[in-house]
Amino acid sequence: MFENFERVDVDVPDCGFGSARIHLRHGGNGPPLLLLHGNPMSHVSWHKIADDLARRFHVVATDLRGYGDSVGPEDGGENHINYSFRAMAQDQVDVMTALGFDTFQLAGHDRGARTAHRMCLDHPDRIERAAVVDILPNRHIWNNASKDWAMKSWHWLFMAQPYDMPERMMTGVPARYYMEKKLSKKGVGLAPFTKEAFDEYVRCFTWKTVRGSCEDYRACATCDLEMDEADYAAGRRVECPLLAIWGARSHTGTVYGDVRKLWQDYAAATVEGGPIDCGHYVPEEAPEATLEAFLGFFLGN
Repeated sequence: MFENFERVDVDVPDCGFGSARIHLRHGGNGPPLLLLHGNPMSHVSWHKIADDLARRFHVVATDLRGYGDSVGPEDGGENHINYSFRAMAQDQVDVMTALGFDTFQLAGHDRGARTAHRMCLDHPDRIERAAVVDILPNRHIWNNASKDWAMKSWHWLFMAQPYDMPERMMTGVPARYYMEKKLSKKGVGLAPFTKEAFDEYVRCFTWKTVRGSCEDYRACATCDLEMDEADYAAGRRVECPLLAIWGARSHTGTVYGDVRKLWQDYAAATVEGGPIDCGHYVPEEAPEATLEAFLGFFLGN
């Protein structure tokens, strides 16, 4: 995986969110394209399309703070701000600055897509185009929670419980067992994941990752939601061109239907995109369709 990419660790400045070291791989030729992964994974989730994208773009695939081989602060900070999407977005902007990119295009899946959304709001001058994969805006989810959503998104509520019960329970079983149960989906199992990628997810599922990811979910229900409500009330929307794609058979697609229409309320321009015939782990379950959607959008076709 990522054979033609360079591995780098970037120490990002402490901008009020605690210090962090961001691990990444980058390579390719063309304009910069930043790829952000979801929970409980790492940048490896892009491995099926990274080489193809690198033929047209300089691809930067990072681990979010606390995830993969990236390291964030042990303390979540006041109201969990150290693991907010604002903190994660600042990390990624600082990484791109360190690599010499003033502006760039951006794609995120799951938590990475939520980071991308916040980045578009906090740093609109840096983002040329953005793609969100299989998510709805944070504010919409918390204001439209339902039994169907809760049954399919149980970890949102579990991981957001106070320290350290979720951490102890998650690390109380072998990492491989937890990953098998978390990533396996009915009717699909673990089929979307190569052995190499799955092994990487297991390797990185340490106390550090569990701690950081639980703080991520605590922030999501507290300071992140407060920021999102304030931005929405103030009329702030995503200004750059926005692509929304999702798995037609994922919890996002089956619970909410036409995701693009819901994103339209959070974007200034017409939102592009549509469903892909797969489940939640879109880049690994449907890499060819994901690649096609990305190339069409990021090349401006």
